[in-house]
Amino acid sequence: MDIAEIPILSLAEEPRAFASEIGASFRGFGFALVRDHGIDLALIDEAWRLTAELFARPTEEKMRGFIPGTGGARGYTPFRTEVAKGATEKDLKEFWHVGRDLPAGHPLSQTMAPNVWPEHPEGFQAVFEQLYAEFDRAGARILSAIALDLGLDEHWFDSAIADGNSVLRLLHYPPVGSESGGAIRAGAHEDINLITLLLGAEEAGLELLGKDGRWLSIAPPAGALVVNIGDMLQRLTNHVLPSTTHRVRNPSGERAGYSRYSMPFFLHPRSDFVIQTLPECVSAQNPDRYPESITADGYLQERLREIGLKG
Repeated sequence: MDIAEIPILSLAEEPRAFASEIGASFRGFGFALVRDHGIDLALIDEAWRLTAELFARPTEEKMRGFIPGTGGARGYTPFRTEVAKGATEKDLKEFWHVGRDLPAGHPLSQTMAPNVWPEHPEGFQAVFEQLYAEFDRAGARILSAIALDLGLDEHWFDSAIADGNSVLRLLHYPPVGSESGGAIRAGAHEDINLITLLLGAEEAGLELLGKDGRWLSIAPPAGALVVNIGDMLQRLTNHVLPSTTHRVRNPSGERAGYSRYSMPFFLHPRSDFVIQTLPECVSAQNPDRYPESITADGYLQERLREIGLKG
């Protein structure tokens, strides 16, 4: 398996230089590798410990966090529930979603449910509320760089993501057995949101689809974020920034007997944000593909139905 030659960037770099470099990486791959992101490493280690403990709990206990009819927006989603858009085999994964809690009476509360917290392990809520906030901050810095690269004001995304419907997903891919049939850990797909910030890709398996049609392995250094463009940002930028197809393939040999854990933070705009093509991304060579606008929540609900999380 060939490795994608994605440059390793530092979020501590001078902002305009970082903006230019991450923009080039996104245009080439739809992905970027970012170190020096500022998320506390001790907090990340504790989050990994709690994630492993959570998914080791009995299924009946985890199912108390499953809320039918919500599209998996908060709490637990059982093993083999989600299916990649257009696929037939359900993914070999289970996950827990942590979102943004809004104050009572907030105008967006109809589209953003309150969090569901597990009874065990102890300390889970405090750790993941803090980790969510740190992902939120790092994501806003990366969006600021994206804005600069697009020729926008560095604060362009600030109002778009204020009280945004972002989701931190704790993912568990159990050991792969012979009963998996033709399913894989995560079928080929594109993400729904603006950008995804991922921890946990050091374990082999994450692959992107290159422009030549070959699957390329993503190999970040320890602790670095894998950041990729989602479909909402692809639509907003009229495909100037591409949402690249990716998957998590099954391991082989000895690694098939081990679990894989990862933590993607799906950075979403506000539910009422209107996704309308940026004029800066329209030209004679790249005419507007999306003359009709759509709200972020309208787009999200449409995709949740397509991937089997909503009826």
